[in-house]
Amino acid sequence: MTTRRTLIRSLLALGPVVAGLGIASQAAAQSYPSKPVRWIVPYAAGGGSDFLARTISQDLANRIGQPVVVDNKPGGNTAIGASETARAAADGYTVLSADNGTLVFNPALYKSLSYNPKDLAPVTLLGRFPMILVVGSGSQATSAKDFIAQVKARADGLNYGSAGAGSPHHLAMELLKVEAGLTMTHAPYRGAAPALADVAAGQIPAMMVDYAAGAGFIKGGKIRALAVANATRLPQLPDVPTFAELGYKNVEAAALVGMVAPAATPPDVIATLNKQVVASIKDPAVNKRMVDFGVEPVGSTPAQYADLLRSETTRWHKLIRDLKISLD
Repeated sequence: MTTRRTLIRSLLALGPVVAGLGIASQAAAQSYPSKPVRWIVPYAAGGGSDFLARTISQDLANRIGQPVVVDNKPGGNTAIGASETARAAADGYTVLSADNGTLVFNPALYKSLSYNPKDLAPVTLLGRFPMILVVGSGSQATSAKDFIAQVKARADGLNYGSAGAGSPHHLAMELLKVEAGLTMTHAPYRGAAPALADVAAGQIPAMMVDYAAGAGFIKGGKIRALAVANATRLPQLPDVPTFAELGYKNVEAAALVGMVAPAATPPDVIATLNKQVVASIKDPAVNKRMVDFGVEPVGSTPAQYADLLRSETTRWHKLIRDLKISLD
C-alpha cells in the first residue's frame, strides 16, 4: 500500500511538469517559425529536386516571414542529406527534399544505411516526375509496341541507360521488363544528362527519363518519346500514349519528391509547415513554373503522403526482392 501511495504522489508531482512541457511545446508551435528554415536538398544544384526546393522556397519565405535557405548536400545516393536531417533538432527548422530513392528504394537496395526512413516525418508530397520511355531519333522504333517487339526479337535483348543505379529511371525500366517479359541489361550513368546524350547519339538504345530532364532533348528532336509510365497522358506530350493504353496497366513509375522533417518534430509544427508549403505549391505562379518544368504539382496532407509511401514501399520492395537487385 505504501509503495502504491508513493507512486501516486510521484505521478501527481509530475503532473505540473508534464503540463509545463505540453504548454512549452504549444508555445513553440505557435511562435513557429521565428528564425530561418534550412531546406536540405540531397542532390547537386540544377536538378529536379533542387528546382522544386528553390521554386517553392521563394514563395514560402514570403508566406512565413522568414528566410528559407536551400542547402545542397549531395552524395551517398541521398544518404548524406537524409542522415543530416534525421540527426537535426526536431523543431521544424531543418527539412529535407526526399524522393522515393531516399524513403522507398534505398532500404531495399542497401543492407545497411546511415539513416532510417522512420526517423523522418512526412510533411507533404511536393510533386511527381512521371517516367517516359525514350529512344534516339535514329531508332527504328517509332512506337512503344515497335520497341517491345524489337527487344523480344533479339535473343540477347538490349542495353538501356539510366540516371544511376537505384534511381526511379532504373527501376521504372526494370518494371517494364517484368511486365512486358523483356530481356534488357542495365547500363547506369552518373545522372540523366550523360545517359540522354548517349541515347541521342545512338550509343545506348533506350532509357526511362522524366520530362524535366529530357524536355530539351525531346523538343530538339534528339530523342523520341514512346510511352509514359503514368495513369494519364502528360500535358506536355499529349500525343504520347500511356503504357496502360498499350495493355501494360501496371507500368506506372515516377520520381516522387516530398518534404520531410525529423521524426520527433511536433505535430503542430508539421501542420504549420504543411499548410504553408501546400499554399505555395497552389500559388498560380509557382504552380505554372512547376508544370512548365515538367513536374506534376501535388501538395498532400502528411497522412496522404505517409499512405503513399507505405503503398510504394510494398510495391517496389517486392520488385527489388524478386529481381535480387542490390547496391551493396
